[in-house]
Amino acid sequence: MISSVLVANRGEIACRVFRTCRELGIATVAVHSDPDASALHVREADAAVRLPGATPAETYLRGELVVKAALAAGADAVHPGYGFLSENAEFARAVTDAGLVWIGPPAEAIEAMASKTRAKELMGLATLDPGALTESDLPVLVKAAAGGGGRGMRVVRTLSELAGELEAASSEAASAFGDGEVFVEPYIEAGRHVEVQILADAHGTVWALGTRDCSLQRRHQKVVEESPAPGLSPELVDTLNTLAVGAARAVDYRGAGTVEFLVAEDGRAHFLEMNTRLQVEHPVTEAVFGLDLVALQFSIAQGEALPPSPPQGRGHAVEARLYAEDPAAGWTPQAGELHALDVPGTAPAVRVDAGYAAGDVIGVHYDPMLAKVIAWAPTRAEAIRRLAYSLRRARVHGPATNRDLLVASLEHPDFVAGRLDTGFYERNLDELTAPAPGEEHAAVAAAMADAAGRSGRFGGAWRNLPSADQVKAYGDHDIRYRPLRDGGFEVVDRPGVRVVRATAHRVALEVDGVVRNYDVSVHGDTVHVDSPAGAHALTPRPRFTDPQDRAEPGSLLAPMPGTVVRVGDGVVEGARVTQGQPLVWLEAMKMEHRIVSPASGTLTALHAVPGRQVEVGALLAVVNEVGHEVANEVVNEAQEDPAS
Repeated sequence: MISSVLVANRGEIACRVFRTCRELGIATVAVHSDPDASALHVREADAAVRLPGATPAETYLRGELVVKAALAAGADAVHPGYGFLSENAEFARAVTDAGLVWIGPPAEAIEAMASKTRAKELMGLATLDPGALTESDLPVLVKAAAGGGGRGMRVVRTLSELAGELEAASSEAASAFGDGEVFVEPYIEAGRHVEVQILADAHGTVWALGTRDCSLQRRHQKVVEESPAPGLSPELVDTLNTLAVGAARAVDYRGAGTVEFLVAEDGRAHFLEMNTRLQVEHPVTEAVFGLDLVALQFSIAQGEALPPSPPQGRGHAVEARLYAEDPAAGWTPQAGELHALDVPGTAPAVRVDAGYAAGDVIGVHYDPMLAKVIAWAPTRAEAIRRLAYSLRRARVHGPATNRDLLVASLEHPDFVAGRLDTGFYERNLDELTAPAPGEEHAAVAAAMADAAGRSGRFGGAWRNLPSADQVKAYGDHDIRYRPLRDGGFEVVDRPGVRVVRATAHRVALEVDGVVRNYDVSVHGDTVHVDSPAGAHALTPRPRFTDPQDRAEPGSLLAPMPGTVVRVGDGVVEGARVTQGQPLVWLEAMKMEHRIVSPASGTLTALHAVPGRQVEVGALLAVVNEVGHEVANEVVNEAQEDPAS
């Protein structure tokens, strides 16, 4: 029997496995990098072992260090989680060779399916030869042979891009998975990403636990998932289940796994891959089938048999991944301190799997997912409504997140109607990231909370003599107000807006006869205002701007903290560049991010050096636009001509 388990992972993944371990009475061991020394998964474990270093390649991808940690801590089993080494056959063998129980499929099954190229061969499918591609073969998809999660994946639409994207995908895959092998396959523009959860024991029983739709993706990483996949015909579901079970039997699979398909507009299913591990989106399957898949992984690893057939699914579940990122700025990952993370709702209707808690710091080395929020209900419409409600009322204070995008996605007519495909965000991103309404009233609430706090600190703000209106500015909103004799406040120049109550942290505003409450929290230079109508992060605007804070025109600033991994060919000071030309590549949170030229002109400064660590806002380069160059030349000529 397993009595102690090391989870070879971090963050939400490790916390999720630990929760089941506590319910089963199994002791837990965490491993951690130096940046993760005080992370939530370390705090929740019974014991923890340091992996010296910061990057995944130095720490979580070092299988020999993880096995050594398990033995040192006295664990008798290793759970790989999902990601990192979870699909590494050599690691699975190293675990069993050390006398530990491997909570996963046999190494042989991992070898057969973990490499997407070998998996396709097993399924009788072929990949494309990059050297033989013509324009008629485009678009194509470059994919990493190992791992998943969108790392090492690129869409190529012109042959001129192919070589560069192959190199970039290989580099990213090597960084994320320790394996730089990539391959090319046709890219289906408007397909649906549908997958089947399987579970298999050592006694020949294989379960197919329904379908999941994971079509809402950004950068080929899933954002919203649900089970069962809506709108599929019973015949197609039967076909997918049969193919998934067949794939598991073909490699003598054991444990939890997922078989993924791309369903084209004509209804044909194309095999993508088999993930020989648990998936991030497994909670929607658990909610529908009333199972704990992690607990079943443990029982299978201990040789126990599954019942002959799985339970019947019931109801519908939807999951949204809450990321620290800015969707409106190219999905740029965000880093910094998380001041608050509170999502309302109670199980089983709403479940939150989090990898961070208030006070934790979101770093730059790992995936920026903060938590998964899962809602279950008897019907799809009810599940969507519950999830949107909880996310809208969540308190998420700190770096920018995709929370508002998630709410807008869940309420979008296409999603509500089940019109799903992987191009959803490409088509709708501008609409989904439009500024949320109500910011003006949130700014009023912020100003009133500030005024109430100051009034309380200084013993009352009202004076018998008339005085000028007070002004507080947030973004584009100048809020004018004056204190009243009764200790309250009056908003000036905003007819229909009345302050009902105001304290330093809670304000009630009446707007056109309707009273709403606003919760106000201040963290450093940011004011977070939460209400049932939505959330807003506001920055007070100073009356005067420090000239040193103004960036030179054409400056390329680092949009996130990270590491410069490379600069473009021929990108040197004095070079001519064109608008949109990639100049610098930053690696942050396991992804590479291209920094492109904002205009055509001359590169007058280049501060980015491969290997250099940069903070957000660091100056990477300066591009002098063509128009500015002409203007400067005219000015210089005028200065040199005495007659001018």
